[in-house]
Amino acid sequence: MKPLYRNIFFLLGAVAVVIMLLTFDMDYSELWAHIRRAGWWFAAVVGVWIVIYFFNAVSWYCIIRNGESHSPVTLSKVYKLTISGFALNYATPCGLMGGEPYRIMELSPIIGTNRATSSVILYVMMHIFSHICFWLVSVVLFIVLYKADVAMWLLLIAVAAFCLFAIYFFVKGYKHGMIIKTLRVVGRIPWLGKYACRFSEKKQEQLMQIDQQIAELHSKHSVSFYTSFIFEFSARVLTALEIYFILRILTSDVNFFDCVLIMAFTSLFGNIFFFSPMQLGAREGGFALSVSALSISGAYGVYTSLITRVREMIWIIIGLALMKVGNKIAKTKE
Repeated sequence: MKPLYRNIFFLLGAVAVVIMLLTFDMDYSELWAHIRRAGWWFAAVVGVWIVIYFFNAVSWYCIIRNGESHSPVTLSKVYKLTISGFALNYATPCGLMGGEPYRIMELSPIIGTNRATSSVILYVMMHIFSHICFWLVSVVLFIVLYKADVAMWLLLIAVAAFCLFAIYFFVKGYKHGMIIKTLRVVGRIPWLGKYACRFSEKKQEQLMQIDQQIAELHSKHSVSFYTSFIFEFSARVLTALEIYFILRILTSDVNFFDCVLIMAFTSLFGNIFFFSPMQLGAREGGFALSVSALSISGAYGVYTSLITRVREMIWIIIGLALMKVGNKIAKTKE
């Protein structure tokens, strides 16, 4: 990627960080008191994401390799781009407006635009697919561990129905490709339709190649597909450790399965409001609803949300800093 483009992405993230710091709805002395209260548990909260991001990176790396014995992109490079990409996604509205274009532009000089685009799209699909499977597993887990009233049963049935429909949609997409079909659906939407049709006609050949690569991952390289899924799904489960570590600061009466359910409800609620930077407001609402559903003190949900926000801010800063290092290989390829 050209240094100019990389600097634009960096400045975009930096401006977002400054805005979030200026609009943080808490006195910084009070915030520091909460962090000091957390002690070593706060280090565990931040540190567990070293492993989570590594699992994310391995999942994406399996897709990039696509069954090949050697990859032109090293795992360390993928790890760096994974952290920076998620940092941009956290910082920018609508999530995918920042991180995914950045990843494509960084990989394109190394493996080509089409392969870079398909690998990023495939990883985004895998990331979303693992989320959906995580939500479905959490519905079953809630039914096993808790007694649900009528309202909760209706909610669980609705979530399960949505997840099953989404899984069916993704399986079809993995078998036959989904980019061209998705653009056809978008083409029927007023206002957006003409732009989608124009883009589809202009990039028809490239889109067909990307769809072919999507289908090949599932049909011809199933080991890579399932390995990628296992690592990505495991990363979703590991995110519950963050909740566990935070709640351990407040009480010893907490178990990992409750934290899995809190993480599932929170991520589901947060993704409904994906357009908000760092899911501001939506994340807090998700924590409040999830802890209430599990009969846990609402104050715990507020504290958990606060510490999570601080952790996200730290990793956003780390991700932005990584954008400025380790770029010599990319520069020689341009």
